[in-house]
Amino acid sequence: MWDFPRPPRLEAVTARVTVETGGVLVADSLHALRVCETSSPPAYYLPRADIRAELLEPSSRESFCEWKGVARYWSLRAGGELVVDAAWSYAEPEAPYIVLRDHLAFFAGRVGRCCVDGVAVNPQPGDYYGGWITPELVGPFKGEPGSEAW
Repeated sequence: MWDFPRPPRLEAVTARVTVETGGVLVADSLHALRVCETSSPPAYYLPRADIRAELLEPSSRESFCEWKGVARYWSLRAGGELVVDAAWSYAEPEAPYIVLRDHLAFFAGRVGRCCVDGVAVNPQPGDYYGGWITPELVGPFKGEPGSEAW
């Protein structure tokens, strides 16, 4: 993870990526993308076609990434739960991240369970970053206390 580049690298994922919350399978994809950036575990982006769109509600929240542009957030209503700002997307991403258009990334710490090839991920520490920690990744990870200045 410390050898991940800056600016971030975009990769296709060949693994099955799933997202569940409230006992409901929200997303199931064999066509995910991931963004790998120095000091952070990868963020996984799933195509809208592989996400149950009827469970998503647009949020008023926005943020800005120096590499990808303006992010818009999505809340998730599933299994009787409302998960506010559970995911984010880039409607008009900057080059070379244009392929992220029509993809959403989920915060593993806000939804019930995210898996890569059936293995549950751990969320990146903190509430700002949305990386997914899989067993092969070794920290420290940005988002832990004292890491703001990295």
